[in-house]
Amino acid sequence: MEKSLCLYFQVHQPDRLRLYRFFDIGNDSQYFDEFANRTILKRIAQRCYLPMNVVIYDLIQKHGKNFKVAFSISGAALEQFEQYAPEVLESFKKLASTKCVEFLAETYSHSLASLKSEKEFKNQVKEHSAAIKKHFGVKPKTFRNTELIYSDEIGEMVYKLGFKGILTEGAKHILGWKSPNYVYSNANNPKMKVLLRNFTLSDDIAFRFSNQGWNEWPLDTDKFASWVADQASKDEIINLFMDYETFGEHQSAASGIFDFMRALPEALLNKANVEFVTPSEAIKKHDAVSPINVPFSISWADEERDTSAWLGNELQNEAFSKLYDLSDRVLALQDDKITKDYMKLQESDHFYYMCTKFFSDGAVHTYFNPYDTPYEAFINYMNVLSDLIIRIERKLRLG
Repeated sequence: MEKSLCLYFQVHQPDRLRLYRFFDIGNDSQYFDEFANRTILKRIAQRCYLPMNVVIYDLIQKHGKNFKVAFSISGAALEQFEQYAPEVLESFKKLASTKCVEFLAETYSHSLASLKSEKEFKNQVKEHSAAIKKHFGVKPKTFRNTELIYSDEIGEMVYKLGFKGILTEGAKHILGWKSPNYVYSNANNPKMKVLLRNFTLSDDIAFRFSNQGWNEWPLDTDKFASWVADQASKDEIINLFMDYETFGEHQSAASGIFDFMRALPEALLNKANVEFVTPSEAIKKHDAVSPINVPFSISWADEERDTSAWLGNELQNEAFSKLYDLSDRVLALQDDKITKDYMKLQESDHFYYMCTKFFSDGAVHTYFNPYDTPYEAFINYMNVLSDLIIRIERKLRLG
């Protein structure tokens, strides 16, 4: 059997909160910094989304069905594309028309609902699938949870929603001696297949590509293809999963990242002798070699590969509990504006900003954080949440 390579990109942009002071509570319900959202999205569109979509489209034109990729685009990102950069949405639709691109399902709000509310989780997955159908004309077949969060229970829950495959992290503490380069199955339901991210090879591109202190710098396609070939000779499938913003935003155009990507498919096809597959093709092509037991949630993040980046301290857990305590009341209200704000407040980014980790992980957190301290992030968020609670209670009283 020809060995497989699955290339998947995550596309997400958060709805950033404006500076929301204590005295705004009960007086001002404009929570989001639309200037920052528009400015940042337009910058990333020019640096990443538009040029990288051209690269992907040209590669498909060059290689035909021998080159395939997958995307998961959050509902938050789709809404911002519609509002601030419709040309980006059109460029993704152009990619969809090639039939060489798979669009995955996720939670609409890029939320952590799978860890707290099955009802909220299901609603968001259905809403996101409907949005993918609306924009790209396809119904998602494979699932990617926010931040690659996965457990046995989450995998079983996703299977019940009609998906036959799910993506997650190839975490060492879960795999033990096993390799991430195989298809596995959910421990509770053997029909649910699990694709594991090869974090070493993925992060060589996503994090280390332009690091001149890295002993493998500079990274070229021949070197990378030889690493893939070495692993593919022993195993079955290499899953390269990364943020799309790697290209042009996290790794600048000056680093050579676009040239690297333009040359990569040919190097992999020729030197590594792999077949590009989408996630749904991967789970059809490969049998699961064994169940993978994940009793506690894992993710892509930090050294621990768990959920502590979002729910690892008292600040995060306090905000998280307060937020999801509102779920049933928001659902009962059926108020479009409150529901929309509630959805945006579920985005995982808000909790990430409250993380208090330091050392190597802390540097990554600081890079993505618009606040000076986690405590500022927490106070700002809780001020907003306090106002939302007042609005909900006021609406409930009015009947």
